[in-house]
Amino acid sequence: MMILNMWILIIIMFIVGNMIFVSKHKHLLIVLLSLEFIVLSIFFFMVLMFTYIEYDMYMLMVFLVFSVCEGALGLSILVAMIRTHGNDYFQSFNLL
Repeated sequence: MMILNMWILIIIMFIVGNMIFVSKHKHLLIVLLSLEFIVLSIFFFMVLMFTYIEYDMYMLMVFLVFSVCEGALGLSILVAMIRTHGNDYFQSFNLL
């Protein structure tokens, strides 16, 4: 029963993270936080799946390394955008 609750929680986390990402927000920081929330739900899914099939946890370390690099890249883009434009609004800069 507890495993089923964990699966439902992970699915809800993933759906909520995607809903926040897809909905139109004004700030880049909210989008980056929703991406990190999606990565966290995928990490929990992988932990549950690897413990269920009794697999080694080395792939989780590789996944964590890539997710940390993704977070650092997003943070550097956020800092560069704030330094050039003064804020993190999507409307304050032209993408073309």
